[in-house]
Amino acid sequence: MTLIAETAELEALCERLAKADFITVDTEFLRDSTYWPKLCLLQVAGPDDVATVDTLAPDLDLAPLLALFDDPRLVKVLHSARQDMEIFFHLTGRLPAPIFDTQVAAMVCGFGESVGYDTLVRKMTGAHVDKSSRFTDWSRRPLAERQLNYALADVTHLRKIYRKLERQLTKTGRAGWLEEEMAILTSPDTYRLEPDQAWRRLKTRSNDRRYLAVLHALAAWREQEAQQRNVPRGRVLRDEQLFDIAAHRPTSEEELARSRGLNKDMARGRLGKAILEAVAQGLALPDKQLPRPVVKQSAPNGSGPLIDLLKVLLKLRCDEHDVAQKLIANTADLEQIAADSKADVPALKGWRYDIFGRDALALKSGDVALSAAGSKIKIVPIKAPQEAD
Repeated sequence: MTLIAETAELEALCERLAKADFITVDTEFLRDSTYWPKLCLLQVAGPDDVATVDTLAPDLDLAPLLALFDDPRLVKVLHSARQDMEIFFHLTGRLPAPIFDTQVAAMVCGFGESVGYDTLVRKMTGAHVDKSSRFTDWSRRPLAERQLNYALADVTHLRKIYRKLERQLTKTGRAGWLEEEMAILTSPDTYRLEPDQAWRRLKTRSNDRRYLAVLHALAAWREQEAQQRNVPRGRVLRDEQLFDIAAHRPTSEEELARSRGLNKDMARGRLGKAILEAVAQGLALPDKQLPRPVVKQSAPNGSGPLIDLLKVLLKLRCDEHDVAQKLIANTADLEQIAADSKADVPALKGWRYDIFGRDALALKSGDVALSAAGSKIKIVPIKAPQEAD
């Protein structure tokens, strides 16, 4: 077991790892009290090396490792990679590539929906992952041997899992399926947190456009404030407070002080001034520039039975192809297909169309039906009237 805290040691490790064709990577981080995740420990392994890197060590330069992540020849293997990738993007403004996410690969290979690492380890290697250190405060030093062993297990088993999944993808011809998902994970747009788009994450029921304009301005200000102070959004203002302020649109300190969770001192301070400026910005926006509510296309009245049939078809086709349903479509996608045969959903494109989309449209148009044969469901073509004659 190696804990690297000096740059020379890291350089030597990276020189060895650079000779491999893949490395496995995992991170331990904290973000309970921060906006940006705080990287506390990084685990990395090659076919013959494994180490933990103390990213909090004061004299450690991560440049050799980050250069390794930039190597386009070297596959970086991670499990459930999105949060790890977000950390790297915030740290450097770049994303490791190419990557191989074993959780996504497992879904492509029929291991179920969003399979956890410990489950995948058990199913593919027969080993057991000790979960006793799962809730460790990774920013504390020194770390116990038990904690380091737990962290290392996140990359050691990953080596065997990667090899097995890669072989299975090659055997089944599904490597291309995985590449589509990896393209999303390696796109910078996936990790950009633009303050101007923050309002779209809020679950509000109002479609009043002036309300949305004020909410838009408030959410953008809160996002910028949280980023600059590096605190969670809720530490600045909770969502419920944003909704309340956007609904009442205070224009004075006195009115603002009557808002949920605010008092006179807060309303008169820097925070209150910034909130009132955001409200004023939303109120001053010309009518032509008011944001439009995001209207989900609802399924046609009476389409509930069709959606239920699409769900059965989805399960049937995914079982036949041994692929997780989540990768093909969710309920919202099925509702869109029920409403519009040209819906812009993944299920009607590419390999998903071949597995499910084509049959889904045929079922909707009445060209096929679902039939029970004992305990099994099968797809039955329906002949046109002239063919029946």
